[in-house]
Amino acid sequence: MSKGIIYDIKRFAIHDGPGIRTTIFLKGCPLSCWWCHNPEGQKKEPQEIIKIWKASRKIEIIGKKVSVDYVLKEINKEKIFYDESGGGVTFSGGEPLMQIKFLRELLKGCNKTDVHTAIDTSGYANAENFESILEFTDLFLFDLKIMDSINHLKYTGVSNKTILNNLKTLQKFDKRTFIRFAIIPGITDTKQNIEDIIEFIKPMKNIERVDILPYHKTGIDKYKRLNKSIKKKDIKIPGKNLLNNIKRSFLCSGLKVNIGG
Repeated sequence: MSKGIIYDIKRFAIHDGPGIRTTIFLKGCPLSCWWCHNPEGQKKEPQEIIKIWKASRKIEIIGKKVSVDYVLKEINKEKIFYDESGGGVTFSGGEPLMQIKFLRELLKGCNKTDVHTAIDTSGYANAENFESILEFTDLFLFDLKIMDSINHLKYTGVSNKTILNNLKTLQKFDKRTFIRFAIIPGITDTKQNIEDIIEFIKPMKNIERVDILPYHKTGIDKYKRLNKSIKKKDIKIPGKNLLNNIKRSFLCSGLKVNIGG
């Protein structure tokens, strides 16, 4: 049985898929988005972070190696709430597909106990790994950021070719999917990007809805405490008018849309 590295377990989550959920955060991400609000999830290995409490500073380690059994026991502690609310477990990150063997065993274990499974993913994984978890995953929360390949590479550090191909794979296998679209003013909110996203996903009948996720600044302090530099400090929080206008664009195209996760 394999082991993996996680950095958080969030219980009673209500924004990471339907119902009451437990969200497991796996460390490691191949992307380096300029606006990342979970920088502690980027590095796969455990790392030091400065914790400040009542003016005192101490060093803690973010990330720990755990077994599949350990995580499954933690997940099943709240099974009664999943059953009553239509919830389950969501594997997030980082990018959970970076720890593919660990993730696959966790998904199989959840299937055995009838726990609903969701994966919050950037979609950046080789086709073989991506397809290997399809049959064990009930819902994909698929982050779609930028359609232009040059801008995607600039702002995330990777090409979007693999991402878009994997989204097409979800369509091919008719896998239930929510699109998660982060609104980063000046980067993802351009008229062209929104039109390109709509054009790409509109024919996909497996996509149930689009979740518009407004940028927030809660991750900025983490960069300082991790001794990491942030690539763009001056991103503005999107206003209600901008969010409503973007929502209207998706609605006018016949897509179901929601502001927030």
